[in-house]
Amino acid sequence: MLNTIQPKVTLVGAGPGDPDLLTVKAVKALAKANVVLYDALANDEILEYAPKESIKIFVGKKIGNHTYSQEQINQLIVDNALTYGHVVRLKGGDPFIFGRGSEEIEYIESFGIPTFVVPGISSAIAVPANQGISLTKRGTSESFWVITGTTSDRSLSNDIALASQSSATVVILMGMSKLSQIVELFQKESKGEIPVAIIQNGTTSNEKIAVGTIDTIQNEVAENKLSSPAIIVIGEVVKESNKLKGFYEEFLSKEIINVKVP
Repeated sequence: MLNTIQPKVTLVGAGPGDPDLLTVKAVKALAKANVVLYDALANDEILEYAPKESIKIFVGKKIGNHTYSQEQINQLIVDNALTYGHVVRLKGGDPFIFGRGSEEIEYIESFGIPTFVVPGISSAIAVPANQGISLTKRGTSESFWVITGTTSDRSLSNDIALASQSSATVVILMGMSKLSQIVELFQKESKGEIPVAIIQNGTTSNEKIAVGTIDTIQNEVAENKLSSPAIIVIGEVVKESNKLKGFYEEFLSKEIINVKVP
C-alpha cells in the first residue's frame, strides 16, 4: 500500500494574545492541521480553530520550566509531520521575532519536508498600541528598537546599552528579570526621567500595566505586582498616549510641588 501521508509544516504566528488579533490566513492554516504544537504565549482559545480530531501538543517554555528542549521540539515537529501530515507550529507573536522560527525551519527542511510561514502580529508593536502608545511619532521619536532582554546565555543583551544612548523608543521583550540592570543603564545616561510603561499579558483580559519613569518604575512594578510575560516600553512617546498622559500630568504636578524654592 502506498503511503498517502504528505508531510508539511506551517509556522503560524498566534499574535500578541487577543484571539481576535489572529490573522485570517492563520485560521485557515489551523483548520487544515493534523497536529498542532503550541507555545505558552499562544492563547488556548486559538486552538478551537483546529479540527477537534487533530492532535494538540503543548511545547511551551517558561522561565525555569521548559516542557521540551528546542532540540526535542524540532524532532517532535518532524516526527509528527512524517506520521500524520500537516503540522501547525503555533508560536506567540510572530515566528521570526525572538521565536526561533528560522532555526525550526532549517531543521525541518533538512528532512525534505516543505515549510510555510504565516506571519503574526508581533507583541512588540501590538501591546504598546493597545495602550495608545505609538512607537514612532513625528517630532518625538524617529525610530524604535526591539530588543530581547535576556540572551541565550541568560545575560542582558549588550544592545540595550547602545539603545540607552539613543533618542529612539526602546521596546524590550523578556526583560523583567533584568529590570534593575536596564534601569541602571539608562540612569548612567542621565535618563532617569524618561517615561516607561511595562505591560503584562498585553491585549488579553488579564492585562496589567505599570507606568512611571526610569527612576520610579521598579517601585511601580512592585506595587502593581507585575511579572513575566511583560513588555517594557521606554521613551517619550509613552507619556503622549491618550490613555496614559493623565498619569504623567499628575506626576509632573507632584514634581513641581515638591521642588524646594531657595
